[in-house]
Formats: sequence, structure tokens, C-alpha cells
Amino acid sequence: MACESWLTKLDTYLDGELPTEEMRAFDAHVRSCLSCSSEALARVQRKRSVMAAGKRFAPSTEFSNRVQQSIAARPRRSRGFAWIVATAAIALLAVAGLSAVNWSREQARYERIYSEVADLHVATLASSSPVDVISSDRHTVKPWFQGKIPFAFDLPELQNSEFALLGGRMTYLDQMPGAHLIYQVRKHEISVFIFQDGSLPDKLSKDSAVTKKLSFNVETWSQGGLRYFVIGDAGAGDIDSLAKLLKTTGS
Repeated sequence: MACESWLTKLDTYLDGELPTEEMRAFDAHVRSCLSCSSEALARVQRKRSVMAAGKRFAPSTEFSNRVQQSIAARPRRSRGFAWIVATAAIALLAVAGLSAVNWSREQARYERIYSEVADLHVATLASSSPVDVISSDRHTVKPWFQGKIPFAFDLPELQNSEFALLGGRMTYLDQMPGAHLIYQVRKHEISVFIFQDGSLPDKLSKDSAVTKKLSFNVETWSQGGLRYFVIGDAGAGDIDSLAKLLKTTGS
């Protein structure tokens, strides 16, 4: 099959682990090949299902608290200075261990959110119908979301910019409904995701070490109770420019 060589690298592509030039070539191929785009979409959906299943078995904060309380409730017996030192060392190791677990869980959640945002971007562009409302008019796209998502948002005026609005669709992140808008600049598609900020981590940042693992440039910020993600294979300057337009509109 003509696409066999592409399919052997599909999982690596979806994980964002191909070199930059290969990622761009793969992006172009997936958008033009119905067979590969369908397979990419199927694998992204399977990946998200596995991630969702894994999330159900992640250690909870309640479990960590029970462990800490159990350690604190243990009776102490005085056996001299050596025993005091040993007990203190054990306590320090326990606290350090729990801190490491909590930090690891926090980093894993950041990575899962960014990975899911990247998957949504790739899956949408690979779809034969990337948008549900097709329009370059913000006054058409914005009202389309009314009644479909539990919040309102504003879109920037693009008349004097290099960006073009292609349309939008509903999407979900961490089981929360949100808006997915697609913009274009010099043949590059950029996804803009907007969600309510309440249940997302406060410390999400584009400078996070997690974002360095992505094959896309990304900006994220919280504003007016909403969380914005701007992601795509366009240059970092273009991502930043679109983010500034959105920030100005949302202020």
C-alpha cells in the first residue's frame, strides 16, 4: 500500500516525537489522505479512552491524606537519642516521598491536559469535517455556540491582521464542554480552545517543561474565568500574535 510507510510512523506522529520537518510532512499528508486521517482519528480516540480509563485509577488526594494521618497516628516510644533520630529520619523520608508523589501527580496531570489539547488539534485537522460552523465572520461563529456551551466569549476583529477565521466546533477537555476555533495564517491552521477555568490547574503555563515535549507551539492563559489554549505548527511569533488579539478582546 502507498500509505504503509506513513502508517508505520503514525503512533510516533500522534505522540509528537517525529522531527519537526517530518511532523510538517505528516501534517500535510494526513490532511490530504482520507485513509490515514481516518486511522489517525481512530487512534487518537483510542488513546483518549485509555487515558480516561487510567485516570479512574489514579491515587486520590484523600488516599494521600489517609497515609499521612496513618503515619502521624503511630505511637512513639522513646528509646534514647538514636531512636529519636531514626524516627525523625523516617518521618522526613515519608514527607519527602509524599511530596514527590504529589509533585509527580501534578506533573502527570499537566502532561495529560497538554497531550489531550494536542490530540484534539491533530484529530480535528485530520477529520473530513473539521468544523461544525463554517464561516469567516465572527458574528456568525460566536452566536452558534450559544446554548451549546455554558459560557460566553468574544472573538477579535481580524480585518487588519494576517489571520483568517475558518470556523468552529464544540469540543471537550477533561470532560468539560468548550469552544474549538480554527484560524489560518499562511497555510498554517491554528486551534484556539476556550474552556471554563474552574476545574483546570491554576499553574498551567506555556513555559512548563511539559510543553517542551510537544511538537507544536502553544500559548495558554486564564482570563475572565476562562482558560485559553492557542496551539499549532505555525511559528511562535504567529501563535503569540493571535494570543495577543484574543487577550485584548477578552479584557
